[in-house]
Amino acid sequence: MPHSPFTGKELIYNVFNHKKMDKIPWVPFAGVHAGSLCNYTAPELLIDSKKLLKALLKVNETYHPDGQPIVFDLQVEAEILGCTLQWADKSPPMVISHPLAKDLTIPTKIPSKKDGRLPVILETTQKFKTLVGEETALFGLLCGPLTLASHLRGMTFYIDLITNPQYCNQLIEYCTKVAHQIADYYMEVGMDVIAIVDPVVSQVSPRTFQEFLIKPFKSFFTHIRQRKIFSSFFVCGDATKNLEMMTQTFPDSIFVDENINMKTAQDILQPKGILLGGNIPLTTIMLFGSQQDNMRYVIELIENLGTENLIIAPGCDMPYDTPPENVIGVIQAIKEPTLIKESLLNYQSTELNLDIPLPNYSNLSKPLVEVFTIDSDICAACGYMLNAAKEIKTYFNDKIDLVEYKYTNKENIARGKKLQLKHLPAILINGKVIYSSLIPPKTEFIQQIEKVL
Repeated sequence: MPHSPFTGKELIYNVFNHKKMDKIPWVPFAGVHAGSLCNYTAPELLIDSKKLLKALLKVNETYHPDGQPIVFDLQVEAEILGCTLQWADKSPPMVISHPLAKDLTIPTKIPSKKDGRLPVILETTQKFKTLVGEETALFGLLCGPLTLASHLRGMTFYIDLITNPQYCNQLIEYCTKVAHQIADYYMEVGMDVIAIVDPVVSQVSPRTFQEFLIKPFKSFFTHIRQRKIFSSFFVCGDATKNLEMMTQTFPDSIFVDENINMKTAQDILQPKGILLGGNIPLTTIMLFGSQQDNMRYVIELIENLGTENLIIAPGCDMPYDTPPENVIGVIQAIKEPTLIKESLLNYQSTELNLDIPLPNYSNLSKPLVEVFTIDSDICAACGYMLNAAKEIKTYFNDKIDLVEYKYTNKENIARGKKLQLKHLPAILINGKVIYSSLIPPKTEFIQQIEKVL
């Protein structure tokens, strides 16, 4: 590969400053996947600062990032504020209790540097900054106010949005104050880009975004800009409907996943001077695709979008078991697009041709609710959509059946293709998509079930 006259960090800075570059920055969101490179489980990685540092150095050495996150864990703040977490070996922890589920109190606690796992993150960042900070831009990822409010209140929060908007505004305002404080801690230890990650934004309507989110996100990005640090708005799921309003909060960049058409996003963001980041598919390409599939996806991104105001990255936190050779294929395509394109001229993409039988939807004994997710254990938007379906299952009990299909399983990807699913997460009733990238209101969901009972 030709030697670049710029370090990765300089490349990131130049692109954020909208300087015309002939290279595209690369930011691998290797959250728990970092642990796999050192044979650490997710809990080992996210609790032990020595292991976290070793894994981050391994990512840096193996994947040559221009920018690199320290952790990708949207439960750090929730744990400090009283949520109980459930841990798994190959995914970030999952929130399983909501301290405000039956309590309309607005909390006052603002996390200190000594709370929860913040000492692990801050200590590791300082050491990592010393070792790679001249070469690599460090990304500090924190939980956005809508997702944090969901963690604290649970599914009741989505009823509150309709029935108690004043409380929701107050709770989101509190969660935004938490985000400001966490961002300050991250900036103090040398983070170069502060990314507020709010996957649940894709699950609400533009009207909800306008009413509850424009003001807090705008205040957050103003807070970061005043400290002369770059910012990013990271959203998972099909947030196309909210992209225009996201630009009105004035982040320096917006990162999206595979549910969003990158050309559509570019057409919205570029006139506003906002960088676009993303969006290599996590499961169908990075986890289950070949190295050549990963190369081809990147080449097509570059051909469709050009090289300006773009950062190439996974669509979200990379799956733990992502083959390293697939990630290396991404790097090669970014660094040598012309050469790699020529090498792929005769390559036929691998097709997932699994013969998965579908239920006989027209002859079911009772309604079948199917929830297709990337993985509800690692994707907050997926988790809250699944929880909405679980509430409906509790309401109807044995009158309906409920099943989740995670795209971390090849058979479920094949099942989704057979059903011609276009976006995740999605809820189907008797084989028909009823909700896609939208957490359904409970009353409306009940009515949908009653139609087919």
